[in-house]
Amino acid sequence: MAIAIGTMSGTSMDGVDVALIETDGESVSRFGTYISREYSPTERHILRGAVNAAKDMTDRNARPQPIADAEKLVTETHLKVIDELIQREGVSHAAVDVVGFHGQTILHRPERRLTVQIGDGASLARRLKIPVVYDFRIADVAAGGQGAPLVPVFHRALLRAFDDGPIVVVNIGGVANVAYIDGDTEPVAFDTGPGNAPLDELMMSRSGKPMDEGGAVASSGRADQALATKALSHPFFMQPPPKSLDRADFARFELKALALPDALATAAEIVTSSIALSRKYFPKEPRRWIVAGGGARNPALVKLLREKLAPARVQTAEEIGWQSSAVEAQAFAFLAVRSMQRLPLSFPKTTGVPEPMTGGVLVRP
Repeated sequence: MAIAIGTMSGTSMDGVDVALIETDGESVSRFGTYISREYSPTERHILRGAVNAAKDMTDRNARPQPIADAEKLVTETHLKVIDELIQREGVSHAAVDVVGFHGQTILHRPERRLTVQIGDGASLARRLKIPVVYDFRIADVAAGGQGAPLVPVFHRALLRAFDDGPIVVVNIGGVANVAYIDGDTEPVAFDTGPGNAPLDELMMSRSGKPMDEGGAVASSGRADQALATKALSHPFFMQPPPKSLDRADFARFELKALALPDALATAAEIVTSSIALSRKYFPKEPRRWIVAGGGARNPALVKLLREKLAPARVQTAEEIGWQSSAVEAQAFAFLAVRSMQRLPLSFPKTTGVPEPMTGGVLVRP
């Protein structure tokens, strides 16, 4: 078993999650320390500047000043949080076999075979004195895949203890995605549409707050069904998988005429309805849905999902003993070990690659 650390700074751009696990790349023998570090408003502004600067990007290695500044921020933040985790775990740097460094996605355009996750993996490896695997998505995209989602193979490892499949894991970050798991068969996975991004954008633009804490504002509003239906007519929702999204694709809807509570309720209706639409692409009707990611902490979203997915059982990751905020960071620790062993990270039914393939770039200190 390898001691691996994984990191995630997701499309919500709310902070950095770092987790330690012990794994052989097929199963997980131990879940170690997990910590999260929120980005400050100033840091979020820097990251959003990089996303804006990347909109017309054609060279994934280009680093104009806004992107260079954001990359330095991402690298330095991860370095500090990883060091803090190692200290809390009570191990030495030398005892850690690998770090899986996802970086921060600033552009994802697989139709152009282009995906950009900023973060200096070589610098991180050199300064931590630990091997680092990074740039997990580029090989998949270069082979014609969507580059996302990559976490389903980890979900499959976690769900081996369950015997009531098929089970779907819904990860609601800035973008929402699903992973259909039925025993040891190849997972089916794809992005379903927007996740927290439109809700967070509404809160930031209307109230100056980064998120709707606990879904309180959305819960006080009423969804405009006509606007939700119009949003769900977008071609993406009719497109069969494999498919994936850039955060900017659904950052905002036409909700300007609505008061904030109603706008948030309408956005929540769109998010959960698009997740429910995913059922038509699964081989069998799921018996259980597990909600993870930041959206699992939004009772308004979870309530709507329970209504739309009945009679299937809908539980949050915490309700089955997982840490929803830690799952993706744990997954990239798992994927880093699989990458070192050249095991597949993505599959035809998860990203659309022609055959199961590995990925990631390994740098040693």
